[in-house]
Amino acid sequence: MERIVLTAPDISCDHCINAITKAVGSLEGVESVDGSPDTKQVTVVFDAGRVSLEAIKEAMEEEGYPVAG
Repeated sequence: MERIVLTAPDISCDHCINAITKAVGSLEGVESVDGSPDTKQVTVVFDAGRVSLEAIKEAMEEEGYPVAG
């Protein structure tokens, strides 16, 4: 399993985190999603053999939370 911390400047509240958690968490190969509106960061634990980092970023962007950097 890999663990990555992604920053999304548009995260402002728990609703944002819930939307991201639902979208990213539904991807096959994602084990866990945790985030904080205070840090504007989301931590994702995933199986890189089953889901790509790009797919995770796309899922966040589709919810309206593009990843910075």
